Amino acid sequence: MIRAGRLCRGLGRPRPLPLPAGGSAPRSRQLRTGLPQRRDLFRDLEKEVVKFQKKLKESLPGSDWDPLGTTKGLPPERADVVIVGGGVMGWSVAYWLKALEPRRDALRVVVIEKDPMYSQASTVLSAGGIRQQFSLPENIQMSLYSAFFLRTINEHLGVVNEPPIDIQFNPSGYLFLASENGAAVLEENVHIQRAEGAEVCLLSPAQLKKKYPWINTNDVAVASYGLENEGWFDPWSLLTAFRRKAMSMGVFQCFGEVTSFTISSREIMMPEGELTFSRINYVRVHMPNSLEYQPVECSLVVNAAGPWSQKLAEMAGVGIGPPDTQEGIKLPVEPRKRYIFVWHCPDGPGLDCPMLVDTTQAYFRREGTGGNYLGGLSPPEEEEPDIQDLEVDHNFFQEKIWPHLAHRVPVFKSLKVKSAWAGYYDYNTFDQNAVLGPHPLVENMLFITGFSGHGLQLSPAAGRAVAELILKGKFMTINMEKFSFNRFVSGEQVLERNII
Repeated sequence: MIRAGRLCRGLGRPRPLPLPAGGSAPRSRQLRTGLPQRRDLFRDLEKEVVKFQKKLKESLPGSDWDPLGTTKGLPPERADVVIVGGGVMGWSVAYWLKALEPRRDALRVVVIEKDPMYSQASTVLSAGGIRQQFSLPENIQMSLYSAFFLRTINEHLGVVNEPPIDIQFNPSGYLFLASENGAAVLEENVHIQRAEGAEVCLLSPAQLKKKYPWINTNDVAVASYGLENEGWFDPWSLLTAFRRKAMSMGVFQCFGEVTSFTISSREIMMPEGELTFSRINYVRVHMPNSLEYQPVECSLVVNAAGPWSQKLAEMAGVGIGPPDTQEGIKLPVEPRKRYIFVWHCPDGPGLDCPMLVDTTQAYFRREGTGGNYLGGLSPPEEEEPDIQDLEVDHNFFQEKIWPHLAHRVPVFKSLKVKSAWAGYYDYNTFDQNAVLGPHPLVENMLFITGFSGHGLQLSPAAGRAVAELILKGKFMTINMEKFSFNRFVSGEQVLERNII
């Protein structure tokens, strides 16, 4: 809260003298300054201060009054942190920056999203799953933390005078199936998961058949099932919750597209040769359906642009240097189109249906309670679909997915496709894992991208990690050093086996 005395000093008004011990003000001679206009000025100023104090009292979380006086729809001219990308990752970082800032309003944070309707946003087009069944300890730790966060979401993201948050979590678990060829890897993964504290059990074919009689187990050697903290939820509800809470804490939202950066550079001689270090000074934001743009002066830029994060990084000079140099190393994240199909089968598995991941990597889960199911399959590398649009190839279901579904669940031979959509993965072509932290040469750009399909479920933990890095200078809750950009320089992959 701003005290009146501080306001007076800030506006150039002298502080009132303290009262003497007696409690009454001493009588003083009337001074004739010959400047009646000056007294009128102070009288008017006093009125304005009172009005300002009144508005400050009314400026509670959730209020639409803006004490900084920014133009509606435009980002502010200056910010401490500009987050490019208003999906769940961007808003998670924004929330955690405000939740962990050392004092209220210590940081001015702006989130910029180019798609006001979120029509192509990866967050809202995902299948909404959450699981601990990964092969990397860091991914398991992130998922465990995110599961805790989602269980207690109203303690974190609840807003005063707003209804409680319901992300529609369905705790039906994940069920991974493995053939003889994949059994050893699956069992090794479960060992790692249990070591990290995940509740996962192994099922033999007989146990699997007893638990789920509708599964064809003829070519299944072993299965793993998540006993808790696994299932699916509504992605839009989580995104909305992060966004509303962050904005109630003072985060600015701007719909526009970042088209360029203003950058300063310097060359430094290093043991490996001369390197160019750069820094982003301004972010240029082009407003939608307009010729108007706004330059935003900033201290840090968070690249949360998902599938388009490589393009954003190139605007800052990442990867545009000569080949075989550090300046020429690109951010290896690109859009990959994935289809999700919804079908109806009245005789299907029913309510007791987990998120099943087949030996072929085809997956499905129950969608609602009316005999509807949702699923998909990632194509092989050589058959990646065109990313120019989000049109759905319905032949892909008929030729690539349905045969696997009908084999694993015989009643699916008579299913009927009802609808479908496509979305983009922020696919890390290097090792299909997250990129978290700063760029080694662009000093004030940080990444939170490259999750390759498992970003939504890890967003609470990943957003906190980046916020900790900004505020504390290091990862505090979970050590994410393994996911830094430096691995692209060294060529050391951090591989995740369980990519769906």
